[in-house]
Amino acid sequence: MFTDHNQDPVMTQDELKDAVAAAAIDEIRPRLDRDTILGVGTGSTANRFIDRLATLRHDFMGAVASSETTAERLREHGIEVFELNSVGTVPFYIDGADEIDPQLHMIKGGGAALTREKIVAACAERFICIADASKRVTTLGGFPLPVEVIPMARSYVAREIVKLGADPVYREGVVTDNGNQILDCYEFMISDPVAMEARLNAIVGVVTNGLFAARGADVLLLGTENGVERFEK
Repeated sequence: MFTDHNQDPVMTQDELKDAVAAAAIDEIRPRLDRDTILGVGTGSTANRFIDRLATLRHDFMGAVASSETTAERLREHGIEVFELNSVGTVPFYIDGADEIDPQLHMIKGGGAALTREKIVAACAERFICIADASKRVTTLGGFPLPVEVIPMARSYVAREIVKLGADPVYREGVVTDNGNQILDCYEFMISDPVAMEARLNAIVGVVTNGLFAARGADVLLLGTENGVERFEK
């Protein structure tokens, strides 16, 4: 933590992530039991949640992971990882966001795990988003929107995205856990996330896109200089 002798201490981004990870543990702890299987997301903030979740590994059954990277980290902490097909629904899905607006719509997918994240979120009773204050925006789109595409359709999908006003850029060297590719859409401010999510998904060759609007977060735990603020849809 950086300290200016003339000002109050300023929390680092890592400290803010730690704070929201701890708040997420407090959010779910009362509902944990030996039959509970959690949904767990992907990314640096989710990793901090996983590290704290490990201290409770004897209080719940296990977790469904939104990526192979998350599954590996869960197993390293002794948390059993289940396939979603054998679970059905989960009471909570805990994950971060690249951006989140006041309606708790999000852009996700900076780590290229958007499709599995969206699937687990769809099967969750409650989606708890954990993020630091830098991720809170008025309008989504400052962060480039990821779109997962079937490889043979990449150029076609890019041309269709250009028609929507965005500048799609192929994320070179990245292959998703599903064997697909990512187009990142720049210069693409999104006034109606729900409608744009559906419009992008309707393009042939798109697997899914990083707008989490039709199924946004139910709760946002936001790390700020004043502590963790809680917002509920």
